[in-house]
Formats: sequence, C-alpha cells, structure tokens
Amino acid sequence: MNLKSTRWNGVIDHYARFLPVTDATPVVSLSEGNTPLIRADNFVTAIGGNFELWLKYEGLNPTCSFKDRGMTLAVSKAKERGAKVVICASTGNTSASAAAYAARAGMKCVVLIPEGKIALGKLAQALMYGATTVSVRGNFDAALRIVRELGETGLVEVVNSINPVRIEGQKTAAFEICDQLGRAPDFHFLPVGNAGNITAYWRGFREYLAAGLSDRLPRLFGFQAAGAAPLVDGAPVLHPHTVASAINIGCPASWDGAIAARDESNGCIDKVTDEEILTAYRLIARTDGIFVEPACAAPLAGLTRCVREGRIPAGSVITATMTGHGLKDPDNAIKTAGYEPFVVDATREAVMQVIGL
Repeated sequence: MNLKSTRWNGVIDHYARFLPVTDATPVVSLSEGNTPLIRADNFVTAIGGNFELWLKYEGLNPTCSFKDRGMTLAVSKAKERGAKVVICASTGNTSASAAAYAARAGMKCVVLIPEGKIALGKLAQALMYGATTVSVRGNFDAALRIVRELGETGLVEVVNSINPVRIEGQKTAAFEICDQLGRAPDFHFLPVGNAGNITAYWRGFREYLAAGLSDRLPRLFGFQAAGAAPLVDGAPVLHPHTVASAINIGCPASWDGAIAARDESNGCIDKVTDEEILTAYRLIARTDGIFVEPACAAPLAGLTRCVREGRIPAGSVITATMTGHGLKDPDNAIKTAGYEPFVVDATREAVMQVIGL
C-alpha cells in the first residue's frame, strides 16, 4: 500500500519558488511554519464585533515565535556563504530563534540583549541552545548598533531583520494565511516593533496576488505600544518602555518598509496603551483559550478600539498575527492573571468549599 507523504518539511521546502534559494543552499530547518489559523468567535462577541477573526498562531513554531520563518532562511544562507558565527541583537524571540538554528547548523551564535529587558522564557531558550549571551547596559537599539558595527568587520553574519533574507522568510506567513483561508483577508492586524513583520506580510500578500494565488490585498493595521511608538509619533524614541517587551523598540530597522506597507495597503499604524494591551491579553486567553505573549495583544487591543470607533465593516474577514507563545513571558502572565492558587487542606470538603459545591 503506497501512501503519499503529507510531512511538512519547513517553509523553504514548501515555498522555495518564492524564496532566494538554489539547489546549492544547505537548508537548515526545524520544520517551521504550517502554524494554525484559529477562529476566535468568542473574542469578537466580547468586543461587540460582527466579523470573522482568525488568529495566525505563530507560537507553535519550533522556538515558539514567528522568528523561525526568517531564521531558517538567514542561517541557511549564512551556511551557504561559509559563515561560522551568527550574531543578533534581540528583545528575546530573535535570540531564541538564532540560537536554535545556529545549533542545528553547527554554528556559533552570539546574542546581545538589553539588560533586564528580556522575558525569562526567551532568555532561558538562548542559554539552553548554547548561545554566547551578552547583556548590554542599554536598550535594544544600542544592542543593534553594536551588532551592525560587528557585522561590518566581516567576521560574523548578522541575522537580525536588517538581513534581507529574514524578511523573505517571514513573508511565508502571508502565503499560509491565503492557503488556509482559501483567499486573502480583508484586513490583517499585527504588532509592530522592529517592523520587519509588517514589511514581510505586505510583500507576501502582494507576491501571492501577482502569482494568481489570491484575489485581493488586505489592509494592514499595525499597532505599537504607546511607550514605544516611533512610527506613530514620527521620531525615534530614546527610552522606549512597555510591558510588551517584544515590541519595546525605539528606532525600527524596517521603518521605511512599514510606512510603505501602511500607505500602499490603505492601512494604518497606531498605538495602544499598556493597559489596553493587558486587557486584550487576558481577554483572548479567557474567551478563546489562546495564550500569547503580551506583544500579540497590541493588535487585539487595536482591533477592539477599531470596533468601538466603527471602523470595521460588518462581515469582514480579519486575520491577526499572534507572534509568540504565552509561555515566552511567564512573569507577566502570572502578574496579569489576577488569580492565585487557593491553598486548602487535603480533603474533599475543603476543595468543595473553595469551588462552591
């Protein structure tokens, strides 16, 4: 009996014709991509909407964030060029992904992180994957400046999203959304930090339309945190601050790409407060059982505001990027939950009393 294999072998294997790879490219993959698109009807009802909302749950990539899509390509191309060391600056997810893919490739990885500004789940990953981890007394932008300078020496391969192949890999999420929905959405919402993702999604949606694989282009709605909103405020933020550490970036590397995606898609880039972010963070977990890192809640908070302002036509099909898994940032989850375990004696009666039976 011959059964056709349905094994997923990663985004390079599946979307090679859209990516800058050849037969000479040594593919370094952890079978990233093919993440679920989850419908969130309960959340829509809770915020008073009348549309379809589908969440692209990137937390189910190998290192639990969307960064794996670009990193498989960045590390593969680095290996093709003979690089021995890859380096990145990171608020967390990039460091985890770079460290994992470098380990897979048998390469050394160096990550620079802003001191005290990285979620513990992400730091744990970088350390476990064996990356040389350097904590910089400064913010992400300072760390990225150093990485750029080191990249200019020619001794290391930079795998931040200033590396153009990272954007190429990340655009595959837009392809998957179209494949999974059977069409492109009317709107796509996503968080904006270093702005590589909004740039990549717009490229992906345009390429799928040009290839005849979708029939429309969505409007892109990106959201920054109010304390780290340089694209909204129109100038770099010297000291960004937000509970959503993944988007705590004051000078996005893909600034121009983000503005182009906004303008060309007739979309918007706006900002939401930490309070709005944490409200949406709790709500999506409690209405639909979807646990995400705080940055993912920025577009959900933005969507909530758009509903309140009457900006979403009834019947729209909306997708939103959930960039990383909730377990990336356990400290914020515990602080935000608002619940603590009950401590009781080890008897049935004590438990029944607590749960109201």
